[in-house]
Amino acid sequence: QVQLVESGGGLVQPGGSLRLSCVASGRIFSIYNMGWYRQGPGKQRELVAGITNLGRTNYADSVKCRFTISRDITKNTVYLEMNSLKFEDTAVYYCNKNPPDPRSWGQGTQVTVTS
Repeated sequence: QVQLVESGGGLVQPGGSLRLSCVASGRIFSIYNMGWYRQGPGKQRELVAGITNLGRTNYADSVKCRFTISRDITKNTVYLEMNSLKFEDTAVYYCNKNPPDPRSWGQGTQVTVTS
């Protein structure tokens, strides 16, 4: 079972930026497709960005051109760079395999966009 620990969330004003990090307990990023997910208040969890084991990326329409997913295989870390943040980006953000492994959900990291 892979353990994933997210960090980097916080309070930010609209238009601001944050960089989230997800550290894995093992060398998995060269094997599995990974994703950043989020769950906003009263909403279902959704995939916002994915990166394949070969490094190809894809994004939900709602974050395209604002968010960037990347990884550092040597550090067992996947990142989510978030720019031009909007109120509707407020959510708990999680990383997991894509498709997700139910056993690997972590605590997530809270992102709150507020003025």
